[in-house]
Amino acid sequence: MSQLKRATVYFDPSLHMALRVKAAHTGRSLSDLVNAAVRQTLAEDAEDLAVFSDRAKDTALSFKAVLKDLKRRGKL
Repeated sequence: MSQLKRATVYFDPSLHMALRVKAAHTGRSLSDLVNAAVRQTLAEDAEDLAVFSDRAKDTALSFKAVLKDLKRRGKL
């Protein structure tokens, strides 16, 4: 197991209670729940960055062009 790092995190009281209840119901530690949530958020961020990178060369449409197209298609 890798060496764990200790950090102080301050939670809103109601959020802390919800985490404690979830930890008790799932048999996991509060630290385990927080680590899992942070990992998931970072993974989502990595996915977003990959999509942004893939779309960096896409041609942007102007708002005016989008409105014109919507009118042409009878959507406005």
